[in-house]
Parts: sequence; C-alpha cells; structure tokens
Amino acid sequence: MAVAEELFSVAGQVVLVSGGSRGIGRAIAEGFAQRGSRVFISSRNPETLQTAVAEMEESGNPVESVLCDVSEEDRIDEAVRQVLDTAGQIDTLVNVAGVNRRKRAEAVTTEDYDFIMDTNLRGAFLLSRAVGRHMIERRGGVQINIESLNTWMPLKGVLPYAMSKFGMQGMTRALALEWGRHGIRVNSLAPGFILTDLTRKLWSDETMQEWNSANAPLGRLGTPEDMVGTAIFLASQASAFMTGQTLYVDGGFSSGWSWPIPLD
Repeated sequence: MAVAEELFSVAGQVVLVSGGSRGIGRAIAEGFAQRGSRVFISSRNPETLQTAVAEMEESGNPVESVLCDVSEEDRIDEAVRQVLDTAGQIDTLVNVAGVNRRKRAEAVTTEDYDFIMDTNLRGAFLLSRAVGRHMIERRGGVQINIESLNTWMPLKGVLPYAMSKFGMQGMTRALALEWGRHGIRVNSLAPGFILTDLTRKLWSDETMQEWNSANAPLGRLGTPEDMVGTAIFLASQASAFMTGQTLYVDGGFSSGWSWPIPLD
C-alpha cells in the first residue's frame, strides 16, 4: 500500500454509525465499508435498518446492524455491548442520529423540545459516553459528531434543533479536552444544505433553490456522499493531531453572505 493510502486508511477499523440507515449516516457508513472497515449501523426503526443493510450488501458494501433508539439510555448501553461482544472493539464512533421539527419559537411545545434534545444532544452524549468508556480502557479511538450550519449561524424556525447543535459543538470541544490524554480524538463535521429524501420536498421550492444558488459559492446543494471524505479524514491518521474541531462541509456557505449588488 502506498504511503499516501496508509495515511488515509480506515481498513480494519470497527466503526459504529448511529442513524446509519439513511441520508448522511448511510452514506458515511457505506464510505467506511467501501474502504475496508467493519461497519455497524444503528437506527430506531427496524424496517429502515433491515432495508438499508440489505441494499448495502447488494451493492457490495456489507454492514451489520444494531437496533438502537438513542433517546433511550438502556437501548444505547445494549447496542454498544452488542457491538463489543460481536467485534471486540469500537475504533470510530460517528454520531449522526438526529431529528428536527420546524416551528416558530413560541409554538414549540415541551414535547417538541424534549423530542429533539433527547435524540440530538442527550442521546449523542450518552452514546459518546458509553463508547468513550471503552475507548478509555483501550487508550485510543475516534469520535465524530455531526453538527450543522446552525452552529455557524442559526436559522429561523428551528430553535431547539439549533440549540442541540450548539450543544453538540460544546460537547465536542469538552470531550476533546477531557479525553485527549487517553488517546481519544473528538471532532465534528458540520454539513451544509444537503439534498436527502427528507429534504427533497423543501428544496423542490424554486425560491429555496434560488436562495441557495445565490449564497453557496459552489452553487449547488450538497449530497450525503459529499460528507464521506471528511469523515474518512477525521477517522484516519491523516488527522492525528486534530481534536476539538468543527469542519464545515457546506459548499462554502459559511464563508459569508453574497450581497444582491452587481459587481463590475
């Protein structure tokens, strides 16, 4: 294997991807599987999980699955134990599982708030903690959290979601600070506007398309596959001296605003 390939290699790693049955999580899971990792994906939905595993195996990227609702602590502990019992270790955790509800702040109910925070932040922390305890014993490991453009600048109408992602950034930095001495690196990947099955209806609106084209330097929406390279980088020795960081994979959206002023 060439030196450059060794630097970015994730072959032989055991990787757990929460929310790995669709969208960004699935693309990242497939990306690791394609590069020789043993991948476990988790989801709270058994049907979605089963379909994803079957489709990935059919495409030549086999993965294994664990049923896990990250809003339930017992399920997290069971899922982590299952992976450890099966594979013996977890080298990389990718915290993808997330939910959202778009509402005005004054219309957000307590149930809305708890639903979002219990999955996006509380669940992510509990999973990080469960896997982190194992990584501390092993004296090494990588955790990758999925943030959002909302940690750069919040969008209107998604207050609890934005709060959860700000919390995720704080969690990333704090865990990096505490766990670095154990050889554990913790970083975040912050996607921009990504076209998935869940966002397709939103981005079919012409006004939204025009707004994105005007403000994204690369002039297009992202795809889940656009996240794979950064995830591989963060899990590999290529980022061995990087921890506590957030990498924005957003087509340049966070570079700044484009004014509606013609330039000569």
